[in-house]
Amino acid sequence: MKNLSRRNILAAPFILAPLAIREAAAQARWQVATAYPDGNFHTRNIRGFLDEVKAQTGIDAQLHSNGSLLPMPQIKRGVQQGQVQIGEILLSAYGNDDPFFEVDSIPQLAWTDEQARKLATLSRPYIEARFQRQGLSVLYSVPWPPSGFYTNVPVESLEVLRGSRMRTFNAMTNRFATLLGATPTLVQAAEVPQAFATGVVNSMVTSAATGVDSAAWDFAKIFTPIGFTRTHNVIFVQRRAFEAMPAAQQTAMREAAKRAEDRGWALSAEARDAAQATLAARGMQVMQPTPSVMEGLSRISQTIAQEWATRAGEDGARLLAAYRA
Repeated sequence: MKNLSRRNILAAPFILAPLAIREAAAQARWQVATAYPDGNFHTRNIRGFLDEVKAQTGIDAQLHSNGSLLPMPQIKRGVQQGQVQIGEILLSAYGNDDPFFEVDSIPQLAWTDEQARKLATLSRPYIEARFQRQGLSVLYSVPWPPSGFYTNVPVESLEVLRGSRMRTFNAMTNRFATLLGATPTLVQAAEVPQAFATGVVNSMVTSAATGVDSAAWDFAKIFTPIGFTRTHNVIFVQRRAFEAMPAAQQTAMREAAKRAEDRGWALSAEARDAAQATLAARGMQVMQPTPSVMEGLSRISQTIAQEWATRAGEDGARLLAAYRA
């Protein structure tokens, strides 16, 4: 240092600061919470995302899968409070926080790839704004495959489900079950097998991927794919932790998130086909829905969409108008 000029000595801290920031980031140990098991395509996708983030930014993130650190209802608050830095949630499960989060679980509103992409694109700015206000930042979102009924008898009409004890996973599916005349019971994905085994529920509506995760062939005989919804998982980061990163690392994380979102959509399509094939291979009947079932679902969809728009206010009405245009 004795050969440095006074000017260089004064400038040295500013020259070394970016290096120190990068080294600090490289040593950072982040925690990540998700509610889904290791074999699920969402979990495989987030692992790929975290591997890219580590390679690009040096941030070593430990993933806690299958609700092992935080159950899904606690993940969002856990990120807000800094217990974990990144979380993954089923967005519609947080409808009690904001009814807008339930938009992707309106039955039969958007369940094809084209419909789901349009709804996701239109709703993203509203969702991001809400997360920003809560000290969070959306990284990416990925849809689940279309859903179906899991039962032990053929569902030739919706009347078959009247009086059943239906596993639900958010407020919207609670309402759906009620309109069917079923008794809704909120059960997290990891707890589905036990709920069926103990008789807490005897039917459910969810994706084929969740059916594989929960070994549905152990408690149900028939899967009836109905489209239903393309609910999304949202992966998000605590804003304070994210904004403390150098700008270049923030950009690298955003780019990795974009790749994870694109990859996730492809994995979701693969999971739809592979999961239904697995259900059939395990002995479940995959039965196509009857016209009576689809007509009944359409009527329920109209009721739920109107109710949702009322609860979601101006933003909800504006979104539905844009989506239906």
